[in-house]
Amino acid sequence: MKRDREVLRSPFLAAVVAAALLPIWVLAAAEQQNHHRQRGIGDKKLRFGTDGQFKILQVADMHYGNGKTTPCKDVLPSQFATCSDLNTTDFVRRMIEAEKPNFIVFTGDNIYGFDATNAAKSLNEAFAPAIASNIPWAAVLGNHDQESDLSREGVMKHIVGLKNTLAQVNPLGQDVIDGFGNYNLEVAGVEGFSFENKSVLNLYFLDSGDYSTVPSIRRYGWIKPSQQYWFQRTSAKLQKAYMSKPLPQKAPAPGIAYFHIPLPEFASFDSSNFTGVKQEGISSASVNSGFFTTMVAAGDVKAAFIGHDHLNDFCGELTGINLCYAGGFGYHAYGKAGWDRRARVVVANLEKTVKGGWGAVKSIKTWKRLDDEHLTAIDVQVLWSKSSVGMRRKKPVGVACVDRASHRRPSNSQRRTSSGIVKPFAETNHEHLFDVEQLMTWLADDWHLVAETHSVIKTLKRLSAKPSILEGRVRDML
Repeated sequence: MKRDREVLRSPFLAAVVAAALLPIWVLAAAEQQNHHRQRGIGDKKLRFGTDGQFKILQVADMHYGNGKTTPCKDVLPSQFATCSDLNTTDFVRRMIEAEKPNFIVFTGDNIYGFDATNAAKSLNEAFAPAIASNIPWAAVLGNHDQESDLSREGVMKHIVGLKNTLAQVNPLGQDVIDGFGNYNLEVAGVEGFSFENKSVLNLYFLDSGDYSTVPSIRRYGWIKPSQQYWFQRTSAKLQKAYMSKPLPQKAPAPGIAYFHIPLPEFASFDSSNFTGVKQEGISSASVNSGFFTTMVAAGDVKAAFIGHDHLNDFCGELTGINLCYAGGFGYHAYGKAGWDRRARVVVANLEKTVKGGWGAVKSIKTWKRLDDEHLTAIDVQVLWSKSSVGMRRKKPVGVACVDRASHRRPSNSQRRTSSGIVKPFAETNHEHLFDVEQLMTWLADDWHLVAETHSVIKTLKRLSAKPSILEGRVRDML
């Protein structure tokens, strides 16, 4: 403990760590003073139907503009003359009628800001089919939603004010968490049965940002430490409740995450280990903020669903978590002529109890539907089943910093890109250990990029045998 205090007493290191952890400490303090209440239609919880199912329709990248005057992109010549944003909203209506979902999720780029001259009007029109259906729905932001006359905060506040939405601007207020649209929703068991007052399925929604605000880092945004801390706290709270009386369970209730921009781990697959197609590169952030590692460590998330790359619609499993694209939905979004726009459906099924009632979630499966004459269903697959619990590897996954194949540390040129940023997960080995070299790399690039921020203090304590080296590196950076 003495050495731990010596390390943390360093003014240089203390300043850096304090800056990185400040949003998280503030969030923790706020959690002690606020009690998050699930928001729903008439303050009612989402709930499994009497058939033991809960069906979610995912709509990704509508890119809605100004309605019937907005032309389509990348469609066949025979379609172009009569194609507009109205084709997008018609597709939403057809999907709702065909699938009759319990819940609808819009995963960002809901409007295409540059071509939506009145953001509020475009948002109203884009979500109109969901609103008219009286089905509860929610949304997260993409990287284009704020490019009209409303800020990201303004867009999210407008969405929250619409009818039937369960979306939230943020769980505890915008000042203590990065982004807009970080929240969770709980899905209770079937009414009248033993799990009617327990959340048997947990839905997490996160703002994956728009574009990097760090001058030395290009491309897209990422899920920040404060958001990851909120996710960890929320997941832990939900798991504790589910595994406590009444009806204590041995394993957490399954969780599903929704956000817009892919994590670097989406690049870990090839055609031999996913279902669907990959027709373009993975447009993730240039850095790995560690959110995949955070989800693995939490232990409850079984699948993460995104949009952003319209020509990808695959699902692949990595370390117990399915990483899934929805595929491009909107007609004003870029696409591929002759390749149908599509939507993803997810269904969670409950198990039957020995007394014939409905119990916990037994399985989660998914498929996609194409916007063709018959709304053809493709790529039906089971993502998770209760029988597969316990098969997940327990080793951490994230940014690599140890070459396990040769048991030697990779060189700087191996670990860094030409711009000096740590290579994404997919370009390195899948397993790693955190060490001082990696920690200093994160801090050197920008303290906002510290992955696994909750582990910083623990990591520093483990490395406290070399305080002079640690302090020297921080001094060099400052």
